[in-house]
Amino acid sequence: MATLALSQTTTTTARALPDSDVALAATGDRGAFERLYRANSGRVFAICVRMAGDRTAAEELTQDVFVRAWQKLDQFRGESSFSTWLHRLAVNVVLNARKQQGRHRSRHDEMDEETSDFAQPGLSVPGMRLDLEQAIAALPPGARKVFVLHDVEGYTHEEIAEMTGVTTGATKSQLHRARMLLREALNR
Repeated sequence: MATLALSQTTTTTARALPDSDVALAATGDRGAFERLYRANSGRVFAICVRMAGDRTAAEELTQDVFVRAWQKLDQFRGESSFSTWLHRLAVNVVLNARKQQGRHRSRHDEMDEETSDFAQPGLSVPGMRLDLEQAIAALPPGARKVFVLHDVEGYTHEEIAEMTGVTTGATKSQLHRARMLLREALNR
């Protein structure tokens, strides 16, 4: 009886403290992981939408992030907050998905597609107003990725270069390109 009371007290305390949910989830507690999911899924989805530019893909990527989080939760060291760790995991999942999509394209083909992706016929209709989310989604994949990581998520050019495997000069160039395209799209 005393063990049952102690167990119930521990569970109640764990619900009150999110760090305890992390520790419980790391030991395989699905209820604790579900609480972490409910507390963080909206933010992870927002990151995925901004980086992927597609809500359907973002839904799948969000699921992938939480599957990966469940698998790697034992590697969470607590050096940063859980939400920071999960944010980084989400960025990595999206970047890895982008790499897998791009492996079959040559660099020149990708540049041609990026240019043609932005010049969609529906975007040139006079009087059409684009909000920022639509304008970001219309950016070429490389420019969108760097724009979101730098201007939305706050990463430095050096961090972005390391994440994406390009030079800092390339990230600066892509960011400039993204800003010019956004300015053009939003001034229409």
